Amino acid sequence: MWGLKVDPGDENGRVDSLAIIAEEIAPGDAIPLHTHEVDEAITILSGHAETRLGEERRRVGAGTVIFIPAGTPHGTANAGDEPLQIHAVFPATSIEIVMLERNPAPGTEADTPRRNRHDLRTGSFEAIE
Repeated sequence: MWGLKVDPGDENGRVDSLAIIAEEIAPGDAIPLHTHEVDEAITILSGHAETRLGEERRRVGAGTVIFIPAGTPHGTANAGDEPLQIHAVFPATSIEIVMLERNPAPGTEADTPRRNRHDLRTGSFEAIE
């Protein structure tokens, strides 16, 4: 489950440039390994996570902030028995996500990972390639 919050800009024509994705990850679920073309900062609000940042893996809990440089493979798994709540902050409202792994739904295990562009302002996305 996730929700979007996007910087609306201002009356002086300043361009919107920030977006937050509020996510809740169920026990046993994960955000698979992926990359973005922009930096990202993730805050663990509640629960316990196993995070991957490049080759490094760590178990972290509430209050942890993870800074992810653009292009760095990363993923987050719920490592607890309660929902994991996180906020992911981006310096953009249009984000390309290149999936390096899958979190397959039943019947889609053979599908290849996808590359998408998400418009965080509208919530829409388009497949690339």
